[in-house]
Amino acid sequence: MQSVVLGQEYFSQPPAQFITDIPFRLYNGGVVMVRAKFDDVPDSLNFILDTGSGGISLDSVTVDRLKIPTEVSDRTIRGIAGIKKVRFANNHRLRFPGLEVDSLNFHINDYEILTSVYGERIDGIIGFSFFSRYIVRIDYDTLQMRVYRQGTFRYPRGGFLLRPTLATIPITELRLRDYTTSQARYFFDTGAGLCLLLNDNFVDDSLLFDKNKKMYRTQAEGLGGKASMRLTTVKEVKLGPYRFRKVPTYIFDDEFNVTSYPYLGGLIGNDLLRRFNAYLNYQRREIYLVPNRHFKDQFDYAYTGLGFYFINGQIRVTDIMQGSPAEEAGFREGDIIIAINNNMSRNIQAYRSMLQQPGEKLKVMVVRREDGKIEVLTLKVINILK
Repeated sequence: MQSVVLGQEYFSQPPAQFITDIPFRLYNGGVVMVRAKFDDVPDSLNFILDTGSGGISLDSVTVDRLKIPTEVSDRTIRGIAGIKKVRFANNHRLRFPGLEVDSLNFHINDYEILTSVYGERIDGIIGFSFFSRYIVRIDYDTLQMRVYRQGTFRYPRGGFLLRPTLATIPITELRLRDYTTSQARYFFDTGAGLCLLLNDNFVDDSLLFDKNKKMYRTQAEGLGGKASMRLTTVKEVKLGPYRFRKVPTYIFDDEFNVTSYPYLGGLIGNDLLRRFNAYLNYQRREIYLVPNRHFKDQFDYAYTGLGFYFINGQIRVTDIMQGSPAEEAGFREGDIIIAINNNMSRNIQAYRSMLQQPGEKLKVMVVRREDGKIEVLTLKVINILK
């Protein structure tokens, strides 16, 4: 007897079409920076690639410098350090190599804090307004962003498919295990230069940590400025089938409800997510993760309690955590760092990397704000695992 197999008939999109490859750079914490041209401005601008952004934005200094017209709005944006109303620059274009994206409505924000963290002008942030139009592959092995027109798409073998909740920012589940085990939802946030950020109400309610868990006082930067935080580690983080052990984790008082607790427990940042090459397919509400060569990279367990920023061409000390190695070394607010271990490049990214080596004793040359004297301080980088 001959068998007959009937296929179900259905209509489908045409295959996704490759458009272009766009190079990017990585900042400390795995944050991605791409360059693009705005309208007919000849010079390229620097943009952070951020799945944690629900739109697309420009820095207020860049807007003023380029004399871009803006319009008042009643819309607000929310960040770790505040809520503010924003203006818009509507109906503009971004031009990448091989790709022009039009009809973009940029909200205007102050990114001075990001410029001072990374040591070069941050002109804006690219988020949902871009990702929602294409299929995007972020490849951390080649430092290339590959862009496709939307359509049917076949992911490579060897990965795992997340099906996030998606309004404008992807939300996915994560399991944490420390003193207790907790399963909760988190923002999938490539613009956050850390592994994991937890809402302190979530931490308290879930009883995730033992009451004697060691915590270090620190701070982090975000929309609206800086926020005080605590730094520790989580014994195990499980994303899909992938497990990471002893993951550095920040905990903060979410005064402005950025993490929408109790709906969310916090966010997953790009110092963890950069360990996968990611396919972002917002139209189908899919994120496909493939472990890359960074999958087993050591996490950053270093702690100094020293905060410094690139301000007016100088690397200036702004914060010293009480009881930290920075305080013990004798740093003072306003010190200007002119060298670390004879490196006088004033490259803040290089200096931050040097401070990520637990156990190191670094010779830091500073100019004192009070009298202009030069002093050399010995800073011991400690390990938060100990």
